[in-house]
Amino acid sequence: MRILVVEDEKKVARFIQQGLEEEHYTVDASHDGIEGLTMAETGSYDVIILDVMLPGKDGFEITRELRSERITTPILMLTAKIATEDKVAGLDSGADDYLTKPFAFAELLARVRSLLRRGTQEKTTHLTAADLELDTVTHRAHRGGKAIELTAKEYALLEFLLRNKDRVLSRTIIAEHIWDYHFDTGTNLIDVYINHLRNKVDTGFELKLIHTVRGVGYVLKEG
Repeated sequence: MRILVVEDEKKVARFIQQGLEEEHYTVDASHDGIEGLTMAETGSYDVIILDVMLPGKDGFEITRELRSERITTPILMLTAKIATEDKVAGLDSGADDYLTKPFAFAELLARVRSLLRRGTQEKTTHLTAADLELDTVTHRAHRGGKAIELTAKEYALLEFLLRNKDRVLSRTIIAEHIWDYHFDTGTNLIDVYINHLRNKVDTGFELKLIHTVRGVGYVLKEG
């Protein structure tokens, strides 16, 4: 899952980004309202965490513009304001949820998970393909009953492949969802991680799940 954090307090933004990355999310961050709006318009995100008070454009403006452009990405709005009318203004602008600063990271994480469950991609926490199983809550993977040890990026890549089972994914699409906004698509890093994942998921099994589509990208399928 890929998340955009738009927060002008750099210390807060780093805290949120680090915490989410430790939970295996891919995170882009912006400290400016205008840049944040551009990233939200041009990137493919599963959730946007958006501060209200931002330089350039505030969170209310950004939310209204995104909704007017029919961008329906769930938005969690952050603010130091606690008045009811401010929360109402945020929700009326098109935000999906509202969290008041200071907040416990565990609560932010729970709200992010809740917003993801509302989306089309997060209907289940248990993903499977043949005898491969992935639990998105515990971050544990098994194949044929045997545990698979994954790094954070390998986990994120496997989850993305499973959520798009039978769909051919280009290297650009994979980079956009698994790596950050500034990823250099000219490198072979994606191919390297696919090979690492193949060694852990397919080695020793007659049925291979991860396939290369020459000139296009990769697909996870059961046959």
